[in-house]
Amino acid sequence: MYELLKGLGSWLVSGEQWTGSDGIGHRLAEHLQYSLLATLVAAIALPVGLLIGHTGRGAFIAINLSSFGRALPTVGLVVLVFLASGLSMWPVYIALVALAVPSIVTNTYAGMTAVDPEVRDAARGQGMRRHQVLLQVELPLALPLIMTGLRLALIQVVATATIAAYVSFGGLGRYVFYGLAQRDLVQVLGGAVLVAVVAVVLDLALSALQRALFRHRPATQAQA
Repeated sequence: MYELLKGLGSWLVSGEQWTGSDGIGHRLAEHLQYSLLATLVAAIALPVGLLIGHTGRGAFIAINLSSFGRALPTVGLVVLVFLASGLSMWPVYIALVALAVPSIVTNTYAGMTAVDPEVRDAARGQGMRRHQVLLQVELPLALPLIMTGLRLALIQVVATATIAAYVSFGGLGRYVFYGLAQRDLVQVLGGAVLVAVVAVVLDLALSALQRALFRHRPATQAQA
């Protein structure tokens, strides 16, 4: 174990390991591209969660479809789309988006349904229209759970984006798959550690953003 960790340290700090098209810097940029783009596309599910949470309609279908998407085997979905579309990044992006959508939809819906009905009624009693109640009352109150859903989705996508290497594309997964093929445990562990670090850093960044948003909310409400 000591030798493995020692080898990992040498692998991570090696200057050659960080340069070139197969270097950590390049693979990290690819991994971030896959993860952030897939999460951004999956964010189209936000209006769905807001709508069903606001109206209460279609909740059963939307939540069950989201659960079905979560249960899909990611590698199996990649292979299926790969066979249908050929060699491209489409299978990877489709699988990652399908993985991210359930967390976004369910947490957005949960955040909307957690809003106190009396608050909604008070807003309507003040003459607010439905869209004003949604945007000015329900959405701000539901934002903590919405942000949690986005954080969960992003972490899941970062961890799963290693599958891009499964269909001969880039990302940090290349180290995992190449290491397994070459029986190089140091390379496998290095890829896994890098993916974990990226997931933690992105989660901390979103957590800091969330705290910053809510730090200014009380002052805003007080001014109102």
